[in-house]
Amino acid sequence: MSDVVAVENLVNRYKALKQEVGKIIIGQNDAIDHVLLSLLCGGHSLLIGVPGLAKTLLVNTISKTLGLNFKRIQFTPDLMPSDILGSEILDEDRHFKFIKGPIFCNILLADEINRTPPKTQAALLEAMQEKSVTVAGHHYNIERPFFVLATQNPIEQEGTYPLPEAQLDRFMFSIYLDYPSFEEEMEVVKSTTTDDTIIVNPVFSAKEILDLQHLIRRIPVADNVVEYAVALVAKTRPNSERAAQIVNDYIDWGAGPRASQNLILAAKGYAAIHGKFSPDIEDVQAVAFAILRHRIVKNYKAEAEGITEEQIIKSLL
Repeated sequence: MSDVVAVENLVNRYKALKQEVGKIIIGQNDAIDHVLLSLLCGGHSLLIGVPGLAKTLLVNTISKTLGLNFKRIQFTPDLMPSDILGSEILDEDRHFKFIKGPIFCNILLADEINRTPPKTQAALLEAMQEKSVTVAGHHYNIERPFFVLATQNPIEQEGTYPLPEAQLDRFMFSIYLDYPSFEEEMEVVKSTTTDDTIIVNPVFSAKEILDLQHLIRRIPVADNVVEYAVALVAKTRPNSERAAQIVNDYIDWGAGPRASQNLILAAKGYAAIHGKFSPDIEDVQAVAFAILRHRIVKNYKAEAEGITEEQIIKSLL
């Protein structure tokens, strides 16, 4: 199958995928698009929203529609790295045997990831970047595809630990879930207060997802689009040659090279699911907020004046 035909096929399959997810998740269209896009691009996502917005349900539903092995870890202050990665034990023959932890799956839901200390958060770093873990000096590969979808409550800060910048940078997207509209909430209440069982059918297999990841990487990109993406990221770095005045005023640290890579990769995926065979600048702009908002660090002046990351990114676009 040629890449052109494969992209056309992806558009139809993606619509079917959205329909299956829509059986359970009502509304949240942008959030669903971004989560699915990160999976098709081989990236990880951080879902941020107040309790009750179906963050966990969204991840669980998507894992069913993709036919992937799904595991959930409830992050708590007493969680240890071995609770995630696994540990070595002595078997009956007095030989060390490695018992794999829940990280050995296709989709890992890290629920309320900011509730665990940095030592345990760091246990995810190697897995997210290298798709492997090292325990007691031994290297173990994680079966692909592998995705970490983490959730975070933005309003409750007591007993939480901010994610380190190195870990935030490993998330392709930071996705905000907002309250549903009045009509959507009516539909949610009607559908969740009955005794009906909704069956979600898998649309993609693990192998097909891997094939799609390779397909998206093969999509060509014009030099002017790459230049736009790299220039956009460069503008977020204060006191640099390309920095905008709003960045110098309100930003302490800007986005790194991984942001430029993710902008282009996500733009390729965004173009593909919309039936285009090469991304343009509008595709980069469509994914820019979710890719940049967690990679820029505001200063005290921005906090004092109530300037948001979205306002800064919008001015750069």
